Amino acid sequence: MLRFSRTVIQLKDNPAYLSALADALPETARIATAWPSVLMGFDFHLTSEGPKLIEINNNAGGLYIGDDRWLPQTEIPELHGSLEQRLVDMFHSDWKTIAIMDEDVTRQFMYPEMQAYAQLLGSRGRRVMVVSPEDLQADAHGLSCDGAHIDAIYNRHTDFYLEGADVAHIRRAYEQQQVVLNPHPRSYALVGDKTRMVDWWRDGLLDACIDQERVTLIRAVTPITRRMQDVDLSQAWSERRQWVFKPAARHGGKGVLLGKSMSRKRFDGLDVADTIMQQLVPPSEIDIGGGRMKLDIRLYMHGETLIALAGRVWRGQVTNFRQPGSGWVPLRVDG
Repeated sequence: MLRFSRTVIQLKDNPAYLSALADALPETARIATAWPSVLMGFDFHLTSEGPKLIEINNNAGGLYIGDDRWLPQTEIPELHGSLEQRLVDMFHSDWKTIAIMDEDVTRQFMYPEMQAYAQLLGSRGRRVMVVSPEDLQADAHGLSCDGAHIDAIYNRHTDFYLEGADVAHIRRAYEQQQVVLNPHPRSYALVGDKTRMVDWWRDGLLDACIDQERVTLIRAVTPITRRMQDVDLSQAWSERRQWVFKPAARHGGKGVLLGKSMSRKRFDGLDVADTIMQQLVPPSEIDIGGGRMKLDIRLYMHGETLIALAGRVWRGQVTNFRQPGSGWVPLRVDG
């Protein structure tokens, strides 16, 4: 999983890959970045054929578990020092004043986690505010909050390309290089966007960018992924049990539909232009407390550096934390 994640992250600096995607990149994703995106989350199911990628998250959460505690981490050579120090080190020392931003931030499920990051960074000498977009004011020098100039935004907002009216002032400041945004639009466009998994299965695209060994690795881990508009719809319907249907522009399991449980009416109502089809890979299963639960694995990355590992356990069709006993779990790696 780590070798796959590093191989994919290396693509964002590959000239041939950048050239192949040039026409697909939104304006904000064309802005070059000097610092890796914080906490890119690579989610996998474990199978008899090895790990299979489910999704790449551009602003992955889940490491804070409440009561001033972070998810315990296994002791392996790839994880250096404490989790808290690894998290702090992702934020460049030049970023003295940081805004942690999300839409309507105090109503977010992850608001306590954002507060925990603020406290952690604050304890290391940073000035940190947890804000909604409207809390940031535009001025001649960029963005400010409560009179303090903002050096960087830890972006938990899911408008990854800054296309909404509520973040227009943030987009202007970012385009004028008056503020650092991280995770940034470029990481989402080149790695996190689900349509990249479609590209990795396009004939010749990866082959023109990297050697065959890495092409084989990426395709061995990435389930076959197609855009719905590129396939025969009657065939897609007849083979629906083999596929998962996902909105290309959403994340975290939102809008995900299993073909095996989809009605014809629901199938016909899908937005063909904005839906991808991914080969169904059933999740792993484990016994917890005498009950059988589903499991997936998340690697949290900062560039090619592994920051943390986490498992998610749940019951149901798609990942959710509604059932008793579900949630984030620590992992132990032996050997």
